[in-house]
Amino acid sequence: MAQILVVDDSSTMREIVSSFLTHNGFDVAVANDGRAGLQLLQEDTDIKLVVSDINMPNMDGLTMADKIRTELGNTSVRIVMLTTEDNASMRARGKEIGITGWIVKPFRGEAVLGPFRKLCGM
Repeated sequence: MAQILVVDDSSTMREIVSSFLTHNGFDVAVANDGRAGLQLLQEDTDIKLVVSDINMPNMDGLTMADKIRTELGNTSVRIVMLTTEDNASMRARGKEIGITGWIVKPFRGEAVLGPFRKLCGM
């Protein structure tokens, strides 16, 4: 099953990120919002890393991350926010939730390969 779950409401961003990661040896699942991402994470216990946007309809990325930690009780999956948001209060909220990392868009794939491999145990 998937090692990385990419969650973004933009089909273009989902395609860019998932294609890059797949091309570089990762098994990737995708979801178009936090609600769908939470569901996929419940169904696939092999996911080690969630890469998520924040601003999405139905359920935003920080709410999804909070539910992963609290409702699912999953403290082992790593969560990285890939977003245009870069303010201190949002980062502080993410840290409280247990966000592993924060990447400000645009996505630069080469820069994340090493860290993502490490987070996935590769």
